[in-house]
Amino acid sequence: MPAASEPAPQAEPAPQPAPEILAAFEKAKGFMPTDEGLALYAAATRAARLGLPLLEVGTYCGRSTILLADAARRAGVTALTVDHHRGSEEQQPGWDYHDPETVDPETGLMDTLPAFRRTLHRAGLEEHVVALVGRSPQIAALWSSPLGLVFIDGGHTDEHAGADYAGWAPHVAEGGLLVIHDVFPDPADEFTGQAPYRVYLRALESGDFAEIAATSSLRVLQRTSAPAAAHR
Repeated sequence: MPAASEPAPQAEPAPQPAPEILAAFEKAKGFMPTDEGLALYAAATRAARLGLPLLEVGTYCGRSTILLADAARRAGVTALTVDHHRGSEEQQPGWDYHDPETVDPETGLMDTLPAFRRTLHRAGLEEHVVALVGRSPQIAALWSSPLGLVFIDGGHTDEHAGADYAGWAPHVAEGGLLVIHDVFPDPADEFTGQAPYRVYLRALESGDFAEIAATSSLRVLQRTSAPAAAHR
């Protein structure tokens, strides 16, 4: 008689944040929906196994930072988040994503840093995050260490999204993850998602990254080649 077929291996369930972490994420000011947040958390948990820091470009008020910080905390690594905290183009007065509560009444400029700090404090995650306050290209130019994950969620123009990719993607370690938010292939989404989409295509065309997951507008790519020589 033929041998009985072996049962198919079960897929490993996606890691989930604790209820209080998910609640803090959903309460925080920001734009990422829950399904994409859970996908980001799963990617961060996977990347954290490399024992390297997890880095986010585009902090805003810390909504997604909560998830990266909790994944980093569980793995004993650090979450890094980069932002000048003056808001990206679509968050300025007169645009759909502007929130008047983020404006500093003294300067008249957006300042999301206080809201970000309150977000982390409420979630009990301050000690697991290093906030890098400044412009992404300037900070990236000074960076020389490998990263387990780079999450690109900053400005949505070709100039800014392209600079975030050029500055930070080379630092993703082999086997590490590049996560890109707001990837919209439809040309009708020119302002909100076409620049991230072009960054996504650029990463795939480089031959250095392969897509491993997609949830709504969130794309997860894994580095398949050795990183820059400086990291070897």
